Amino acid sequence: MALVCALSVYNGFNDLVSSLFSHFDPELKIIPKEGKVFDPEEKIIHQVRMLPEVDIACEVLQDNALIKYKERQDVGIIKGVDESFARLVPLDSVIIDGAFQLSDQVANYATLGIGLAAHLGINAGFVSPLEIYVPKRDERVNMSNPAASFNREFAFITAVFRINQPVYDDHYMIIPLSVARKLLHYDKEISALELKLKPNASIAKVEAQIKAIVSDKYIVQNRFEQQESSFRMMQIEKWVTFLILCFILAIALFNIVGSLSMLMIEKKEDVRTLRNLGANNRQIRQIFLFEGWMISGFGALVGIVLGILLCMLQQHFGLLRLGDTAGAFIIEAYPVHVLPSDILMVLVTVLSIGFLAAWYPVRYLGNRWLKS
Repeated sequence: MALVCALSVYNGFNDLVSSLFSHFDPELKIIPKEGKVFDPEEKIIHQVRMLPEVDIACEVLQDNALIKYKERQDVGIIKGVDESFARLVPLDSVIIDGAFQLSDQVANYATLGIGLAAHLGINAGFVSPLEIYVPKRDERVNMSNPAASFNREFAFITAVFRINQPVYDDHYMIIPLSVARKLLHYDKEISALELKLKPNASIAKVEAQIKAIVSDKYIVQNRFEQQESSFRMMQIEKWVTFLILCFILAIALFNIVGSLSMLMIEKKEDVRTLRNLGANNRQIRQIFLFEGWMISGFGALVGIVLGILLCMLQQHFGLLRLGDTAGAFIIEAYPVHVLPSDILMVLVTVLSIGFLAAWYPVRYLGNRWLKS
């Protein structure tokens, strides 16, 4: 039961983090294998855009920049996107102030993460524009006039988002693609092509198709691969916890060793009767081995049923809460998600450890107590 609940909670947190990243990360992302940018008008990129499963393709150009507002400044990541970005990801659901907009006939606009906005001391609707500085990539630094070595653009802050992930909240600023190209001095190059697939399209199959088209020239990433370090750490934590619980389970199952040993001592006369009826030592050992395995197997089934039941109650009623203060966390109760693969892993693990715990007394102690 503990194994089922622990693994399900880790799955729940994994789904929670995945849902948070989905507000900013696309379903599929294409980046160059070498270099920082590529030409979006290449033939193979055009073939990817024309795939029937691709619904939206958004061109992206991002890099580090110095962002300044009056006397405050901070280094962040500017992400230049085109108008399709609003339909690529559900960014509006994480906007906490203002409204997402890239530009109009009057000015260019920027949408900042809440952490970056707090560092700069600004909020949506401020009258003064942001100043964005990027070193000129194709010129040498002018030591006599360092300010001349930077490209500068302006943007008014129109919205603030909060994804509850520091990697985005504290560093990212979304600006129009045209502004990013001016700052980075590119004509049409982009650093990534972000894709949204049509409903019911298989991400795995489309990812395989795109990899076959782009060959080794580009890297295709799904959402898990875009945040590989974060999800890999969560998986490591999950399976380390699983191993620790298995170790505790193995110690607990050694009770079977004592139980079977006492059982074999008590049934010594019955063993003699079975031998007189024609049973050999191998058949008698199988009886005791099956009984010991049946103890762990029955316990595994009961524990799995109770674990699934407890997870269902937690999922629907939120019995175990993260804190007493409402709104202190992203969610109020521990998230759970029961996976059939985890249930199968738990069952196989418990039965395997139970078999070894039953095999020891039958194999070694049985040689003594089964003697005539």
